[in-house]
Amino acid sequence: MSLCFATAFGVKALALSAFTLVWTHSIAKVDWQEDWRVTPAGLELVQARVKGTGPGMEPPPEARLVDGWFQWQPKRAAMKEVVLGNSGAAGEWRLCHDGQCRTLSEIVGYPIGANVTTMKICNDP
Repeated sequence: MSLCFATAFGVKALALSAFTLVWTHSIAKVDWQEDWRVTPAGLELVQARVKGTGPGMEPPPEARLVDGWFQWQPKRAAMKEVVLGNSGAAGEWRLCHDGQCRTLSEIVGYPIGANVTTMKICNDP
């Protein structure tokens, strides 16, 4: 199974089964991280972490403070796709896997800019 990133200019596939999606909140300027799994049912959000609080990023009541991060396990069904918007105000989404983090622009091979990127499981032959 592979993870695909679809943009207005094409699709890039990555062979992986788990990854961390990272971004910086555009107003509070603090990091947010989400651990994901690529499963036959779809993209499964396993854990979320935020390095502080701010407008629109309040951790839920079940979150626990661990090593300076509020951490929790979201309870939601696997998703067929996740749409990633980019305001351009806080830098790019970053994908981390096997100890390496890369921006979406680095992954797809061209600047994403403020365009939308759709993250989904690839339709492998």
